[in-house]
Amino acid sequence: MLAWPHGSPLVPRHAGHPTGDRTWAWLFLVFLSAAFAAYVVGVVLMRASRPRLSAVAAIACALQLAPLAAPLLLSTDAWTYWDYGRLAAVHGANPYRAQPEAFPDDPAFRFVGAAWRDSTSVYGPAFTLVSEPLARAAGSSPDAAAWIYKTLAAAAVLAAAALAARLSRRPALALAFVGWNPVLAVHFAGGGHNDAWVVLLVLAALAAAASGRRQLAGVGWALAVLVKWIPLILLPLRALEARATGRRVGHVGFALAVIAVAGLAFARYGTGWLNTFGPLARNANHETTWALPHRLQQLGVPHPLAIGVFGTGFVLAYAWLVREAWRGKARLALATCALLLALPYLVVWYVVWAVPLAAAEDDEPAALLSLVLCAYLLRQTIPL
Repeated sequence: MLAWPHGSPLVPRHAGHPTGDRTWAWLFLVFLSAAFAAYVVGVVLMRASRPRLSAVAAIACALQLAPLAAPLLLSTDAWTYWDYGRLAAVHGANPYRAQPEAFPDDPAFRFVGAAWRDSTSVYGPAFTLVSEPLARAAGSSPDAAAWIYKTLAAAAVLAAAALAARLSRRPALALAFVGWNPVLAVHFAGGGHNDAWVVLLVLAALAAAASGRRQLAGVGWALAVLVKWIPLILLPLRALEARATGRRVGHVGFALAVIAVAGLAFARYGTGWLNTFGPLARNANHETTWALPHRLQQLGVPHPLAIGVFGTGFVLAYAWLVREAWRGKARLALATCALLLALPYLVVWYVVWAVPLAAAEDDEPAALLSLVLCAYLLRQTIPL
């Protein structure tokens, strides 16, 4: 409701530079903080109770779908996806070689975030191939584009919550831990970010492996990597766990999915999609003030040293996680938490990498750490 008034700065209508009456933003922060506090209390209370799974699911659906009643919230990313899709689907351009500013008269261009107007796509070919028909479906309407991505992201979060419940020893608690999280609701049903697609595919791969469908699991891992590269840090841990436990893995499914998507990507985008890491690295260097290395710099630590401290910390943490996986337990949620702590470019919706995995793995340290990250980043992107 607070996003609908004409003067509300919660909708990023001006290329990511919100304008308007900040009273709406302060009210939004108050209500979101209260919602998050209620969520934490609810999760704590559920540890000592056994509510019906259907009741937990109903509340999760209500919470995660509520932001669909708002316009796009707090980020222009969904409109940027729309523009990249239109580059290929409408203009016949290659989003891995052409920037949005090459087509300034396109109806999507004025909605693209200022930081992305001169950048080629940083997303994997699986996502870019899907973004083309979605761009055609949205046409020239920014509202249609926003709600398409918002709806897909909301569905992905709910599906991830359901899969986490299926994998967990405490399904009701896992479902609530993911599905009742208001931070996820605001940034996925509200913001439409594609990170929900990635975590859904990872959890689908884990669920497929748990039910013995290892080739389908391989397909899930391949598609997750080809949407966004983050799962690449999880695959070695999963492979070491499989080796230690004697679990067979779906190499064929993984390879066939990679070959199929890569073949389509080469046919559609040539070799341009192979250069994704270039713009990705460039944008990662645009350090966010909420990243922990930046916080260390604010204390007077030089930039290279701050990056080195957290980079070294991540390497040491990952080495320990490798040892755990070698002993038969891949702690994927902790790996994503360690990455979030070390990243120089950290935004609030990245917490979705950790929250569902922590629930699925029943990993209490990772769950606590992901809650701390949610609380720490809760205010980020709210234009105060």
